[in-house]
Amino acid sequence: MTIFTGSGAAVCTPFDSTGAFNEGTYEKLIDFLVEKGTDAIVSCGSTGEASTLDTEEHIAVVRAAVAATKKAGDKYGRKVPVLAGAGGNDTAYDMNLAKKLQEAGVDALMCATPYYNKTSQRGLVVHYGKIAAAVDLPIIVYNVPARTGLNIKATTMPQLAKIPNIVGIKEASGNIVQIAEMIEYCGDSIDMYAGNDDYVLPVLALGGKGVISTTANIAPADMHNLVASFMDGDVEKSRQLQLGLLPLVRMMFADINPMPVKAALNLMGFDVGPCRLPLIDIDADLMQALKQELTRYGLT
Repeated sequence: MTIFTGSGAAVCTPFDSTGAFNEGTYEKLIDFLVEKGTDAIVSCGSTGEASTLDTEEHIAVVRAAVAATKKAGDKYGRKVPVLAGAGGNDTAYDMNLAKKLQEAGVDALMCATPYYNKTSQRGLVVHYGKIAAAVDLPIIVYNVPARTGLNIKATTMPQLAKIPNIVGIKEASGNIVQIAEMIEYCGDSIDMYAGNDDYVLPVLALGGKGVISTTANIAPADMHNLVASFMDGDVEKSRQLQLGLLPLVRMMFADINPMPVKAALNLMGFDVGPCRLPLIDIDADLMQALKQELTRYGLT
């Protein structure tokens, strides 16, 4: 089961001046993303600062994403799936959260590997199997070893793919050989999504279905068109879009995500507020460089 093909936006979570979730801005941002062609909305991932949300907030943000995406989908005449982040390092907690997110009406879950206490490769299979058995939703596993300290090995992915409702992987290891091997070993049993915005086209060329993107928050049309052009057979246009996006992508990851992308959205008028501590505002030099890049790209 393919959840989506194209660009999934890993949506920032807006906070107001008191630090509370700003639902009005969230709806405005999701409307913008759907209008510009975004193919899926990903709520409460790393870019959505899920690790700073308590359980009630997490569920409230996801419910708001489901409502806002349906409203925007109805407005623009298409169905856009909502994926919700549900990864953590306590399997029992993750199972319970997954059930609550299913009740909130999401179309799928995205579950990062356990962090800090991590686990072994065999433990990964048990962990994901427990979460998958707790819900009736398709699941994309999320491999982001730079954040979690734990890499899903290519030889482990076929075991995960045997779990009935694990249907894909967001691969952010930065290792294109590992990505190729995962696709080689799993064939059509999983869908591959680029987890880094700087190598979407190579993943598509290997058979990937798209990207789950931070940069899509600010350049949703180009990220959508990068994938759509490739799928339509226009590899040259896809290549030009990938290369054209690279300076903007580098800016989005010039400091800890989502610090730069939140700054960019604020400069674009979305008023998403600051990140929650321990993340802070970007420094003055990076802010100046960001302003210049947004102007060069035509976003401000």
